[in-house]
Amino acid sequence: MSSGRADDDLRRAALFMVASALLFASMGASIKIASRSLPNTMVVFFRNAVGLAVLSPWLVPLGLRGLVTADLRGHLVRGLAGLASMYCYFHAISRLRLADAVLLNHCLPLFIPLVEKAWLGEPAPRRLWRPLGLGFLGLVLILRPGSGLFQPAAFVGLLAAAFAALAQVGIRRLTRTEPVTRIVFYFGAIATAASALPLALPGSWKAPEPSLWGVLLAIGVFATAGQLFLTRAYGHAPAARVGPFIYTGVVFAGGLDWALWGVLPDAAFVAGAALVCLAAILVLRMRPEAEVRPGSET
Repeated sequence: MSSGRADDDLRRAALFMVASALLFASMGASIKIASRSLPNTMVVFFRNAVGLAVLSPWLVPLGLRGLVTADLRGHLVRGLAGLASMYCYFHAISRLRLADAVLLNHCLPLFIPLVEKAWLGEPAPRRLWRPLGLGFLGLVLILRPGSGLFQPAAFVGLLAAAFAALAQVGIRRLTRTEPVTRIVFYFGAIATAASALPLALPGSWKAPEPSLWGVLLAIGVFATAGQLFLTRAYGHAPAARVGPFIYTGVVFAGGLDWALWGVLPDAAFVAGAALVCLAAILVLRMRPEAEVRPGSET
């Protein structure tokens, strides 16, 4: 009976995770469309502002007392790291194939052990180094430095994953004393306020064409819905079992690349992507206790 229920929970979690991957890929396509006409600063701001507005019905019941925190510094570190990841990720999306940018962002599990070791002083088990090496070998195949195909935007995409890893380790620290709803509120508030500041700089604001308002709204809706589905997925099964399903997002992104822009991945990307996904899945399988949760946008 328990085994049957566990399998049913995994199937449900997998459906939620695949739906989340599709939503995040759709968000990426919307970002790519908007970035052709609008500065990155505007796209990031609208993603955060719309997301905070969509989440507000769930946050209002907290009241002022529910928002009081004793770890404002922790929220600031998590919020600013997440926002830095978002700026880098959106920049990568605007300049790379969507599938490339999504895959680089999904390298998050490869960076988390390194961040934990550097920030929290937690030792990385020796058995982790092999899959990490495998994953970074996959990245070499994807980026191909020295071949003339390497682009600075690819490095920025990797930087997005590194900042996301920092943000996720920050979330792990916060969950020791803070409820999830409060963490969500402070991230939304900090990211929206901080991303509004650059809009005052010259060239950071451009009046969107009427057709782009719907795209900007879609970015925030897709991102928020993707996070909600992601949370539901982790509520039904451990990250080590359901996390690998988020890598269907690379397939969805590749499909959108072909459908919208007529581009397809090459053989080197497919080989590198296979190594990165395999390595990330191995890391997840080895470290279920570490709450490594791939796919979280920040």
